[in-house]
Amino acid sequence: MDDGAFWTLMDGLSCRPGDRHERLEWLRGELRRRPVVEGVEFQARLEVACAAVTTGALWRAVGRIEGGLCSDDGFEYFALWLVAQGQETHQAVLADPDSLVDIAGVRALAGRHPREWCDDEWPEWEELDYVAQEVFDELTGQEDDCGEAFHEALEAAREACAKPAEEIDIVEAVVRVGTPRLDALFPVESSS
Repeated sequence: MDDGAFWTLMDGLSCRPGDRHERLEWLRGELRRRPVVEGVEFQARLEVACAAVTTGALWRAVGRIEGGLCSDDGFEYFALWLVAQGQETHQAVLADPDSLVDIAGVRALAGRHPREWCDDEWPEWEELDYVAQEVFDELTGQEDDCGEAFHEALEAAREACAKPAEEIDIVEAVVRVGTPRLDALFPVESSS
C-alpha cells in the first residue's frame, strides 16, 4: 500500500456516516478486500502519519483543548484521531496547530468541561490502532499467536514505509506566533 492508497482510506474514513464503531467496521471491510500485506502496510503508514504529529506545539494544543496536560497515551490517541480526519486536515494541522479550531469536532467541545464530553467526542481514537492487526489475525488465522506474526510482518513493512524525517521547525513558529484562535476557544480556567 502506497501513501496515496493509505490516504484514500483515511479520507474515506473521515467522511463515513455513523459512529466510530460503524466507521471502523467500514475500514475493516476495506482492509479485508485487500491482500493481507496491504493491511500490514496500512499499519506501518498509520504509524508514520502519527509520528509526524508528535511535536511540542501540537502537544501543547491538545493539552489546551483537553483542559490541562495531555498524557503520553492521550496524545498517541489524539494522533490517531487526527490522521483519521483525512490528509488535508492532517497536513493543515501539522503546518499550523491553530487550525485545529477549523475542525467541527474540536469547536463542538468549546465551552464544555471534558467531564461533559461523550466518549465519541474526545479528539482521540485508540481503537483505530488495532484494526490492521484484527484483520490480519482474521485473514491469516493467527489469533492465537499473541500477534507475533503480525508484528514480524509489521517490522518489515516499517522498513519499507519509513521516510526520512522532514525538518520542520514548527515549535519555533508556534512559540513566535502562538495559537491565538485555539487559546480564545479554550481559555485557561482560573484556579480561583
